[in-house]
Amino acid sequence: MIVLFDNTTSSDESMNAVAEMRKLANKQCFISGMSGVVNDIKDVALDELPIYVVIAAVLSFLVLEFTTESFLVPVFFLLSIGIAILYNLGSNVFLGQVSYITKALTAVLQLGVTMDYSIFLLNSYEEYKEKYTEDKNRAMGHAIASTFKAVVGSSVTTVAGFAALCFMTFALGRDLGIVMAKGVIIGVVCCVTILPSLILAFDKQIEKTKHRPLIKSVDGASNFIIKNHWIWLLVFLVMLLPAIHGNNNTKIYYDIAKSMPSTLPSNVATDKLKEDFDMSTMHMIMMDSNMDSKDKRDMLDAIDNVKGVKWTISMNSLVGATVPESMIPKDIKSMLQSGDHELAFICSEYESATPQVNKQIAKINKITKSYDKTSMVIGEAPLMKDLEDVTNIDIQNVNVASIAAIFIIILIIFKSISLPVILVSIIEFAIAVNMAVPYYQGVSLPFVASIVIGTIQLGATVDYAIVYTSRYLKERRNGKNKLEAVSIAHKSNMLSIITSALSLFAATYGVACYSQVDMIGSICTLLARGAVISMIVVLTLLPTMFLIFDKVICKTTGGMKHIDN
Repeated sequence: MIVLFDNTTSSDESMNAVAEMRKLANKQCFISGMSGVVNDIKDVALDELPIYVVIAAVLSFLVLEFTTESFLVPVFFLLSIGIAILYNLGSNVFLGQVSYITKALTAVLQLGVTMDYSIFLLNSYEEYKEKYTEDKNRAMGHAIASTFKAVVGSSVTTVAGFAALCFMTFALGRDLGIVMAKGVIIGVVCCVTILPSLILAFDKQIEKTKHRPLIKSVDGASNFIIKNHWIWLLVFLVMLLPAIHGNNNTKIYYDIAKSMPSTLPSNVATDKLKEDFDMSTMHMIMMDSNMDSKDKRDMLDAIDNVKGVKWTISMNSLVGATVPESMIPKDIKSMLQSGDHELAFICSEYESATPQVNKQIAKINKITKSYDKTSMVIGEAPLMKDLEDVTNIDIQNVNVASIAAIFIIILIIFKSISLPVILVSIIEFAIAVNMAVPYYQGVSLPFVASIVIGTIQLGATVDYAIVYTSRYLKERRNGKNKLEAVSIAHKSNMLSIITSALSLFAATYGVACYSQVDMIGSICTLLARGAVISMIVVLTLLPTMFLIFDKVICKTTGGMKHIDN
């Protein structure tokens, strides 16, 4: 049985229709097709959403408990970010609608990428409290001012990274980009308004619940990293070509159904069709209804001979070419004809998003165009083929847009030509290593994950490099030599960078392990691994770059040309 919907595949009306059909059909009936797949993905993602939030919050809380000095501080961090997430989700009403993938990822991503703003504020407040021991309000005022300057610079790069997703052809990119860029801005506002209020109101309780941090000092590790900086350069050179090769050859899949468990109704139905009828997907031809009947018959006969085609159905095959049009029942006619267009159906043995079906579609398209230049081959498999065609373009456009935007932002922040090159390059190296891992594991990624991960990782983790660079430049301007400046910046920021990276790792890794939707799980896996890789690269390779290129940095950075080595 073939069912046609009045609306698009992913519309609410089609989703509701699928749900109703499943209620009406008994256990012996199976409903396959793209609408069924999308409906299953939506149901699973929205059902799992509350669990995502709980997992991300609990794991982030544990990381903060181990890396901060008070049992209460993580509670206030999560409360402040939770309020920001609610504001962000609530403000989505102005967008009209957001995709279920965006809705499922928003809370987790916002928690992970905005946590470091809270960490910066607390660290700044603790420093100023030592200076203004009798006036905590004044200490917080200076902390807010100091944090706001630092956070604005780092958050702008994160916003730019998410905004770059708007260059995607796939609408999910624009959807996710707008919502997350908005979420980062709201997160910054809450960080300098709500969080300071909570810390000041409960300052005594925070002091009373202080404990020894798990990591007491990073000086030893920092000294080891700086002392052996040439080792990290050697590691970088050894890993560079394998990382680039793996990144460029990671396998991508486009069949959305493969991102779901095989036990879901839509996948069970597809397997049943394959098992009982040796068919996997259905194409449709939309052609001119005024085409000559003989041409229609010849065209479909030619399509029947294409490899992998099981059968074709059209108006002529249902009622016969000799039946006058006036005698065709209206219900049949309205199903296959509308105005100037007519539909024909093609049953294929091949699965969607495979080389075989793509060749089949190309041959069918060539045949239909020879009879009707305005004809179109549509359906699930042609859609996947279109996604495949635009994905490489999307990856290129999104990456170029994010790199260009973040390059310009860093250039403006530091008034330097060399620093944007160094900072963007090391994070891009971290991204290449991250994307190469699936290649060497023999794992395929869903196409969406391959597009969005580069820009999200760049925007979210370049903050680590910006914070470190800011302190390095400050020490150089204060008269420290390059080794002293690099060492002081490293020791003072190492713990904050580790805490930020582990918070993002914790927020995403737990979701990646739990989610049944591979599209969500893959994005979270890449982000979790990317946060750790970026952290390692920033803490090892970046100080090496500063030591090697210190002279170039001083000559190409505003206000530092007078500094000697």
